[in-house]
Amino acid sequence: MSNSVPSTTRELRTTVTADGQITLDVRETDLPAPGPDQVVVKIAAAPINPSDLGLLVANGDVSQATQGDGSVSMPIPAGLKMLSARFDQELPAGNEGGGVVVAAGSSDAAQALLGKTVGFVSGDAYAEYRVVHHMGCLVMPDGTDPVDAAASFVNPLTALGMVETMRAEGHSALIHTVGASNLGQMLQRICDADGIDLVNIVRKPEHAEMLRSNGATHVVDSAAESFSADLTEALRTTGATIAFDAIGGGELAGTILGKMEQVASEGATYSRYGSDTLKQVYIYGGLDRSPTILNRTFGLSWSVSGWLLTPFLAKLGPDAQRLRDRVAAEITTTFASTYGMRLSLDDTVLVENVQRYARMATGDKAVVMPHGASS
Repeated sequence: MSNSVPSTTRELRTTVTADGQITLDVRETDLPAPGPDQVVVKIAAAPINPSDLGLLVANGDVSQATQGDGSVSMPIPAGLKMLSARFDQELPAGNEGGGVVVAAGSSDAAQALLGKTVGFVSGDAYAEYRVVHHMGCLVMPDGTDPVDAAASFVNPLTALGMVETMRAEGHSALIHTVGASNLGQMLQRICDADGIDLVNIVRKPEHAEMLRSNGATHVVDSAAESFSADLTEALRTTGATIAFDAIGGGELAGTILGKMEQVASEGATYSRYGSDTLKQVYIYGGLDRSPTILNRTFGLSWSVSGWLLTPFLAKLGPDAQRLRDRVAAEITTTFASTYGMRLSLDDTVLVENVQRYARMATGDKAVVMPHGASS
């Protein structure tokens, strides 16, 4: 390996113990030399997505987190059996990141990335350096800040995947339940550019105002007294019959289906089976871990199922490159991300920071900057 690349790297680890504790700490580990088709990325930034938190803190009770020397620990109050497969394993974390390729293997494809700014997907991005297969990298346009490249996979491809799924299944407009999130704002920009009606569901008036100020037309606040009427009118206007729900628990998915059915049935001949319009809700997140409640007020033409990015991309096959190319071309516009917390590796294991980023609060997304940052 080049003399400019160290032989070790600091990284964040997460460990679950059989006595019901989960610990986060920062370790120094060996950095292997890249294989022929691999590159070494000096990581500038790696976002903490909701999908990362499932591994980082599992079911840990962050309200009871305690500070150690370079670590933080918390109890796991329930669900220990389902975590038994990872007992006493010190696991790295971080689905994606951005940085600069500082060393490369011997293959032409790897060598072509030397010096390039890339976004990458690896599953272990909370580290100073990572060895990544060249196929896991997305090359950015010249001049791109590596921090801007950090969130180039999970949210952008999920947002694009929602639109692709909508089209493939014959729907013409869609609903999204965390409209003010980074992903939600990306989805709004995609829909604006592609001429698609999008109904944004938010949970706070300020989130609704932010989206409207950025040009969103259909925004409804689930905490407002008028939510039911507002959602019905938005569905009546757009004709949306597919929804992507990051909340998961509670009654929201069922409410959306019910309002879809109400609109689809307007003016139609009565049927005890409900309308013939297929109403689809995909649950792709779990911000609310309580049971999903469906009050059956929406006939029999409906579906609730899970949606995951990786199986979607696998099904898409080579055509996924079209989506990746769009992300790279629009990384500072359509797919730009904003962060409320900028953390060094050491910052990630401070109790107050863990408790903050584990809340997954809209507008307060965290990004890890392994070579140093201030929160």
